[in-house]
Amino acid sequence: MDHRLHLDRTLDELDPPRWAPPAADSTHLVRKVHELRRVPLCALGPADLRTLISQQVALPYVLPLAVRLLLEEPLLDACFYEGDLLLAAVNAPAAAWAVLPDLGARLRDVIETLPETAVADLPRGAAEEITRFAARLESLR
Repeated sequence: MDHRLHLDRTLDELDPPRWAPPAADSTHLVRKVHELRRVPLCALGPADLRTLISQQVALPYVLPLAVRLLLEEPLLDACFYEGDLLLAAVNAPAAAWAVLPDLGARLRDVIETLPETAVADLPRGAAEEITRFAARLESLR
């Protein structure tokens, strides 16, 4: 499925069922995720993608958008720190990457070109998370 054809649509349209409005006492994060499901894909920014990926929402639609950004700037600072979108992506469940093997391979190729010093500057444990991602992709081959 080519998700680029649907950039003018929202996750509520593409990833049924539509979500009901969040409860009045919902956390800020829950309200934000519900709100993001009503935003056209073309209007989702890096921070929005990081949030959706971290919450494992509509991954077949948001991972390709994130990878498109990461191919251009692997250590993109989406919201909190340099590389936060990359770490959200590599921590997406293996099942999500299993349906997007070509994108996963492209992301792995970009990761392999990162200088060791750049990876060392990421938060503690990031290098191990990136290594696990690459190993998971190899096991899917």
